[in-house]
Amino acid sequence: MSDTWQGPLEKVDEFRFRIPKAYKAGMRVPGLIYADEKLLKDIREDKAAEQVANVAFLPGIVGYSLAMPDIHWGYGFCIGGVAATDPENNGVISPAGVGYDINCGVRLLKTNFQLDEIKDKIKDLVYVLFNDVPSGVGSKGDIRVSEREEREILAKGAKWAVEKGYGVKDDLDATEDYGVIAGADPSAVSPRAYERGKAQSGTLGSGNHFLEIQVIDQLYDAELCDYFGLTLGQVTVMIHSGSRGLGYQVCDEYVKSMIHCLAKYNINVPDRQLGCAPVNSPEAQSYIAAMRCAANYAWANRQCLMYLTRKAFEKVFKRSWQDMGMDLIYDVAHNIAKLEKHKVEGKEKTLCVHRKGATRAFPPGHPDLPVRFQKTGQPVIIPGDMGRNSYLLVGTEKASETFYSTCHGAGRLKSRTEATKTINVGALLKDLESKGIFVKASGHGTIAEEAPQAYKDVNDVVDVVHNAGISKRVCRMRPLGVIKG
Repeated sequence: MSDTWQGPLEKVDEFRFRIPKAYKAGMRVPGLIYADEKLLKDIREDKAAEQVANVAFLPGIVGYSLAMPDIHWGYGFCIGGVAATDPENNGVISPAGVGYDINCGVRLLKTNFQLDEIKDKIKDLVYVLFNDVPSGVGSKGDIRVSEREEREILAKGAKWAVEKGYGVKDDLDATEDYGVIAGADPSAVSPRAYERGKAQSGTLGSGNHFLEIQVIDQLYDAELCDYFGLTLGQVTVMIHSGSRGLGYQVCDEYVKSMIHCLAKYNINVPDRQLGCAPVNSPEAQSYIAAMRCAANYAWANRQCLMYLTRKAFEKVFKRSWQDMGMDLIYDVAHNIAKLEKHKVEGKEKTLCVHRKGATRAFPPGHPDLPVRFQKTGQPVIIPGDMGRNSYLLVGTEKASETFYSTCHGAGRLKSRTEATKTINVGALLKDLESKGIFVKASGHGTIAEEAPQAYKDVNDVVDVVHNAGISKRVCRMRPLGVIKG
């Protein structure tokens, strides 16, 4: 018996493959995977397609159970999974459709520097950033808060950080949902989650979280690049982090409690990891309130990380961050569920959109976008691995077919365990340095786990979403200096 997934994948076109509703009795909608023939081989090896089919069992699911080209195996939902449910039609919310690192996300800063101006300072920058930005498992930061302040963070998100002097109002205008999602209820968060979160504001964390100095090496849309103030050879900074221990704890507790809702609400799913409850039920409302708290915590965390990054640049270059042009291009969430308005069969409905390892991609003119992005569409930030590229894209109207969603990264090929066993860290670091990429991490294990060989090629993944029309390339960056947790 082959280890590859043997289920049916019907080719819709060059970049979309369908799992028919008839594949498993109980599927309420078909599955739809965005990929090309090259990526499809890896997708079959991973068996995450089975999770796409399983998500199609969720009550109230609308359209398709979707997966982006960075799809890989996850808890309940695949990573790269998108599902929208209709609360008016018994639609549910599932913590597995958000994930353990609630509002794991990415922000992109520009600078006024060209690479030639600062290439001799990259190592200095990496050392200072590694020293001044706490990273690694259980890392604790200098931004300590009382329990009262922590409750404020959960309610106010990045706005709390700006009020404390860790940024400016323009940062909020360039953050998804202005850095705060309404309806967060700190009383829905357990004491254990509070305990795990109180010393972790402004910390990078571990695993695939990173802080990266990059250079723009390819422009795709000159008009959009001009609008965002981006040029070839320009130095940028990318920050990838989430809600740390607090978000993990929120997910863990609600994942366990939602399993009991399956029997209570007579919900039949093929995988208990898809524990869920009707959006309008007390259990779901409690989870949504706690999830929003964790999302706000993550936005505050990334705002604090950006503050520390700006301070590190100021230390190295002896200039203010404003003088160095370190403005935020945008900040996006990758693991979240939101109530959004979408058209279903010509009618506008409020849907619960799960994006797990997927990025919101609103088009130009969308009413929920700030004025500055009305002409461009929402910026979409897609990080790659530390040996390849990252991308800035924008949302499109065609992305209405994915509930305005696109991919979120490269997607894993090897598990962390497999990567650790098979990758020689010393050889990898030498190879990266030969390419002009300098890496600092809290341990060699993280470097092995996050090696380029452990990931799909992000260039292939972005080609699919661009060519499928669900987001549009603006420019490409390559790494110069990498700080890993």
